[in-house]
Amino acid sequence: EVDFWIIPIIQGFVQIEELVVNYSESSDDDKSSPETPPQESTCVDDIHPTFLVALISRRSRHRAGMRYKRRGVDKNGNVANYVETEQLIHVHNHTLSFIQTRGSVPVFWSQVGYRYNPRPRLDKSENETISCFRAHFEEQLKNYKKQVIINLVDQTGREKIIGDAYLKQVLLYNNANLTYVSFDFHEHW
Repeated sequence: EVDFWIIPIIQGFVQIEELVVNYSESSDDDKSSPETPPQESTCVDDIHPTFLVALISRRSRHRAGMRYKRRGVDKNGNVANYVETEQLIHVHNHTLSFIQTRGSVPVFWSQVGYRYNPRPRLDKSENETISCFRAHFEEQLKNYKKQVIINLVDQTGREKIIGDAYLKQVLLYNNANLTYVSFDFHEHW
């Protein structure tokens, strides 16, 4: 009876832009030379010279919280600070979509203390984590069918314990629709 009073909202970001791609045979150096007369830009497609790009990020209401205060997975498989970002491109009456999700590593872990970067710790055993890890990825696979997991935690430093626990859970889950990639950007900094 009160549904008409409820307004659905998201915590996130939405931006839609109309873009034009200009194409010219000359190089960037030629364009910037004072001797080169200005040339009129030609568009890649004179029929539809524009395309729409939309970026939509939606933050989950489950386990939202401050960084260093809300970490890991809960008993229902929800991970802390989960965000789904969708990029949509509309061109030539076709719409293309790319979805990327991010969230905390789906094991029971936390960081205690008020220092800038407190040391992470595991809060539950491997066996206690299995069902919640499974619940998280069953929901992910129901929504997205296949996923590439990119583990960004420091593989050699203080976050190693979390990365190792994550990999162990992926191996125990053993699902062909998950591809696990470890990328330690700390090494490429």
